[in-house]
Amino acid sequence: MAETGSDQADRPERGADRPEREQALQLDKGRVVLDAEDISRALTRMAHQILETNRGPDGLVLAGIPRRGVPLAHRLARAIEASEGIQLPVGALDITMYRDDLRSQPTRPVGHTRIPVGVDDAVVVLVDDVLFSGRTVRAALDALGDLGRPRAVRLAVLVDRGHRQLPIRADHVGKNLPTSAEERVLVRLEETDGVNEVVIGRPPVEPETEGDN
Repeated sequence: MAETGSDQADRPERGADRPEREQALQLDKGRVVLDAEDISRALTRMAHQILETNRGPDGLVLAGIPRRGVPLAHRLARAIEASEGIQLPVGALDITMYRDDLRSQPTRPVGHTRIPVGVDDAVVVLVDDVLFSGRTVRAALDALGDLGRPRAVRLAVLVDRGHRQLPIRADHVGKNLPTSAEERVLVRLEETDGVNEVVIGRPPVEPETEGDN
């Protein structure tokens, strides 16, 4: 999501197709807060935290929230496999039809939910890149509830930038990153963007044109 996290799309400009809009977004004086090695270390730490909380890999299912939550879920699964020698089921949980802005922005691409196993009585770890308002996670919980009844649901995010609008918190966080509401956090991954980094900055101010108020 070369823009901020999934729920950072909850802004006036979100009506456009988000992946294309994210690729076009430029930041004014953005700075890299996590490079490729930082991201790798954060995911390794999160993988160990997931195992410790669950007391092992039994019953775990990783469900990434598109777009960048999916490759992050696969990276976490590889880190857990390297530690435990067990391949965990990994899937994608599409939340398009569960978003609370669907009525105001009905035209948007619909993805596909692909979870390779049933979620009943499983411990499902939702994975996303950035936690912001919490509305994306709420939509993901609704989508997951239509698939079954997990024993527990946990949340793993690479970046928690604050500014929550709902009572939602992450169980596993790669980096807590204090931000202002006007800033953007861009997570770029090799699988989707050709580079691994997290950048924080502000969108450029558009020049005023004649007649603007």
